[in-house]
Amino acid sequence: MKKIVYITFSICLCVSAVDLKDEIIHNNQAAYITSECYTETVDSRDHKHNPCYACHINSKEPNYTNDIDLQTSYDFPEYATKNHFTNLFKDRTKAVKKICDSDILKYIKQNNYKNLAYKLKHLPKNWDVNGDGKWDGYMPDCNYHFDPNGFDRDMYGNLTGWVAFGYRPFLGTFWPTNGSTDDVLIRLPKKFWKDKNGKINTKIYKTNLNILKEQMRDSADNYHRHFVGLAKDVRAIPRLYPVGTEFLHSVRYIDIKNGKATMAKRMKELRYAKKVSYLTYSDLKFQAGKSIKDKLDNPDELEIFRVGNAEKGLYTKGWFYQGFIEDKKGELRPQNYEETLYCIGCHSGIGATTDTTFAFPRAFGWKWMGNTNLKIADKDNEYKNYLLHNASGDEFRDNDEVLHKFFAKDFKPKKKAFERLKNDISYLLMPSAKRALKLDKAYKVIVDEQSYIYGREGHIKPLKNIYKSVQQGKSTKLDIVYKK
Repeated sequence: MKKIVYITFSICLCVSAVDLKDEIIHNNQAAYITSECYTETVDSRDHKHNPCYACHINSKEPNYTNDIDLQTSYDFPEYATKNHFTNLFKDRTKAVKKICDSDILKYIKQNNYKNLAYKLKHLPKNWDVNGDGKWDGYMPDCNYHFDPNGFDRDMYGNLTGWVAFGYRPFLGTFWPTNGSTDDVLIRLPKKFWKDKNGKINTKIYKTNLNILKEQMRDSADNYHRHFVGLAKDVRAIPRLYPVGTEFLHSVRYIDIKNGKATMAKRMKELRYAKKVSYLTYSDLKFQAGKSIKDKLDNPDELEIFRVGNAEKGLYTKGWFYQGFIEDKKGELRPQNYEETLYCIGCHSGIGATTDTTFAFPRAFGWKWMGNTNLKIADKDNEYKNYLLHNASGDEFRDNDEVLHKFFAKDFKPKKKAFERLKNDISYLLMPSAKRALKLDKAYKVIVDEQSYIYGREGHIKPLKNIYKSVQQGKSTKLDIVYKK
């Protein structure tokens, strides 16, 4: 009994700091424009770097954003020409030195997910945005206990509906070598789990997931396929998810096992998305056109996400997105409005997404594995091309380990390194143990400060290849855009 009282008290003590009812933006009204967008693409020796093409492309319908022009200009509203992510320019050398290896390793091996549901059920008043006495956002119900087929199961062996999948990490930021490991799970509505008689059937569920995976990569002309089982009346629309689809994305520290980097137990963030309404191709095309017109009519007007809040998440194009992040004691707490605004930009308005998402169209198998130890081939030379067009392993060109591994003087590619990458992308993705621990420590400093709204990228030295301000519409001086 004493143990329960102690846990309850410590949880209450941890959650009091953040007030989700406070929707005032305290630092950056344009937080939906990410810190990576302030990258300097031409260096002092006139070498050109283009990480921008990963996000800004001639998009595939029903994504009608078509923002390939953003590879060549900083097309920001006037307010956003100043870089408000001041954490990018902080020197954390002294703070990182104070954290010893054993302390950070002990910290990242702890599970900070298990208490989250309890805290949300015993809802603090400053988390209850609408005052109804209950949590209206995602209630954590994944056990992170996966069978060999990727199905998450509860303590009784029952399906929770969450399914893990292997996927090719998106370019740049999401590589472990740049600071975080992660995994992504998907869950379809219950009718997709069941056979025609309404009985749960894992084969039916997996078949429906495979149909969906294929449809996410299909052309917009294939409207003839349906799901199976109890969901046989649901048409599989190319590149659009069924209403009720959910994603769960854990962003984690980098652990070290047997001298090698791997996924840690401790989560930096837990991100959740749910599709709540269906928008047709025509709806999405109209929205994209309206967005272009609004931009032309009022180029300095900031985007406002009017639907949603810090409790339920923010709404964009049929989806609610919300997230949880570490509090000062390392426990997960809901993100406030401004912290959530940082996440919504990429999911709401860039050409590279598929129905606002990144990971699932890049899926290749059903297994809980995250983005570590992916000893698979560099399909279509995707990662090779990123390295060659950016001459770095991240948007900030701050990853010296990747730079020295793949390039000689003046960015001349190292043939042997690129040959190894061809059959093993983990050679690029995974950091050394030494780099992993430094990145863990650098991010822990941000946690201690609770300074996420000023930038949540873990680095030690101030970033040199990022503008503190840009000239509106300024050309990046790239000679050509890159078309994938």
